[in-house]
Amino acid sequence: MAMSIGINLEFVRHADKPFEYGIRKAAELGYEYVEPCVATGRDLLAEAGYYHMLSMEEDPLYYKAMLDELGLKCSGLSAHSPLMKPEVAVPYLTQAIRWAADIGAPVVNTDEGPKPAWIEDDEEAFAIMRYTLKRVLPVAERHGIYIALEPHQIYTTRLDTFLRLLELVPSPMLKVNFDTGNCYLAGNDPVEFLKAVADKVVHVHAKDISIEQSVDERGKVTGTPVGCACGDGVIDWQAVIKVLKDAGYEGVLSVECGTEEQAAKSIAYLKSLI
Repeated sequence: MAMSIGINLEFVRHADKPFEYGIRKAAELGYEYVEPCVATGRDLLAEAGYYHMLSMEEDPLYYKAMLDELGLKCSGLSAHSPLMKPEVAVPYLTQAIRWAADIGAPVVNTDEGPKPAWIEDDEEAFAIMRYTLKRVLPVAERHGIYIALEPHQIYTTRLDTFLRLLELVPSPMLKVNFDTGNCYLAGNDPVEFLKAVADKVVHVHAKDISIEQSVDERGKVTGTPVGCACGDGVIDWQAVIKVLKDAGYEGVLSVECGTEEQAAKSIAYLKSLI
């Protein structure tokens, strides 16, 4: 099997378009997979059709039917919930796991979240994240859904602390959603970072970073919502894909860009490489 190409629904957010528009556009552009964003509660903008977010209070099978009609599958769910806030993350991720199982998404993507002011030091932070993972991973194991941690905040964008985080709880369902753009902006070499975690990668955010954004933000931030079109920025995609192939990765490259035009350029570029 080869790698497949998918897209995060963020590519229609700035166009103020709903989920159904986004998946139809993804299918039209030739994508095989989509990555929906899910949340608890209600979102008035999404309800009005101005935003692609899905409420987990809705029936996941309703949306699965939409995907089936278009011949699309879910690569994963964007269900970011801060591991350092267990009162939020435990119920949120538990619900996301059940939703993922129903909609056919093998992965729930999340991160450690911004560090709350009340956490005094790293040891306390890791103890709290361990508690969250110990509560959530048994649910993931029962449903056969990966919890994939993404380089996005202060601990996941440092290789030493990311590796420590991945070993906090022994579970076959604790894996990595590798984000090329976040890793780069945090000051790392994405290719070398990827080599260190490639055996744990089950999902990839294919995010390129423009030269302008690189100059303005590299080393000052730990992530960004979306990037530019793949191939238009600074990421060495040939090297990234080689590392993934060498590791036997047969999953999805889920493009994270900001416009429909960038989505069209990204799939053409990535197809030329894989």
